Amino acid sequence: MAMRRSVLAGLGAVVAMAASALVAPAASAGQELPLPGFGDIVVDDAHERVFVSGGGVGNGIVVTDFSGRVRRTIPNQLGADGLVLSADGTRLYAALSAGDAISVIDTATLTETARYATGAGTCPTHLARTSDLVWFGYGCVDGTWSGKIGKLDTAAAQPVSGDQQKDVRYQRAPLVSSGGGANGPLVAGQLSLSQSLVQVYSVDGGGLTVGATGDVVGAGLYDVDVTTDGTTLYSAAGGRDRAEAFASADLARRGAYAARPRPVAAALSPDDRHLAVGALTTDPNDVLVYEVGGSAPVDTVALDSGETVQPRGLAWSADKEHLFVVTRYQNDPEPHLEVERHPAGL
Repeated sequence: MAMRRSVLAGLGAVVAMAASALVAPAASAGQELPLPGFGDIVVDDAHERVFVSGGGVGNGIVVTDFSGRVRRTIPNQLGADGLVLSADGTRLYAALSAGDAISVIDTATLTETARYATGAGTCPTHLARTSDLVWFGYGCVDGTWSGKIGKLDTAAAQPVSGDQQKDVRYQRAPLVSSGGGANGPLVAGQLSLSQSLVQVYSVDGGGLTVGATGDVVGAGLYDVDVTTDGTTLYSAAGGRDRAEAFASADLARRGAYAARPRPVAAALSPDDRHLAVGALTTDPNDVLVYEVGGSAPVDTVALDSGETVQPRGLAWSADKEHLFVVTRYQNDPEPHLEVERHPAGL
């Protein structure tokens, strides 16, 4: 699951007036990460570590502390992209899109303990977890409608099984997200289309059952997060100027949160009470933090000039003391990690 993220005049008069009393803090000076790109970010609260992968062009996972300082790089993680922690936090799963496998890393020793092949030419890219099951969106070639969903069940005699998406077709490896509950829901999103599909599945007996589906999120979907109880999903789509909330049962609208044009990241706090939203813009203060159900941000974050939030580049610590923001400076492909303290305005 993901656990990632001066108000502009375009947010409207009400938001501007409510936010006028806020002084937008600057995130800590960004730590450049030794990665050729960005894939995913996961927070390990038990060890106060942050894991950041380099995407399909990288071969390692960077480990930082909560101040953003690099402590180690886990090597030989070919095309490490999507990341997710086990339910008890003792294992990190990494989708190796260039290695056709999912690796398992001990979060205490930072060593790989297992690797599960997903099949030649599968390119597992995105990960989500429901209880002890890990789901992966896979597919090597964009634009061919060959994206699929697979499952990793480490307790099964045959741990990896593919083609779990039922009759739903995905143009590329779908983004998958879940609140972590045993029955889901698992939400699969089709990224970067003119009308981006989201498909909701329930998890029954270890398999997927098709639920609500629609293109309500709009064009250019980048990110999806799901509440821990599974009732609500939040989306960030580049074709909108806001993050949006939808009921997972029927995709009915459940609110909207004004953002800069081209929102690319939406991350719920672990207690589901706050939502961080980031946009792909070079304007300052392009990370906004809302109380869920609120109409004005309770906090805004000023990034350094020229830095932009990366897609799916927001993650919270469990105590909400830290918001981790993955950015990129201008055209430099190496990601930076910014740390915003007390992001919920507490």
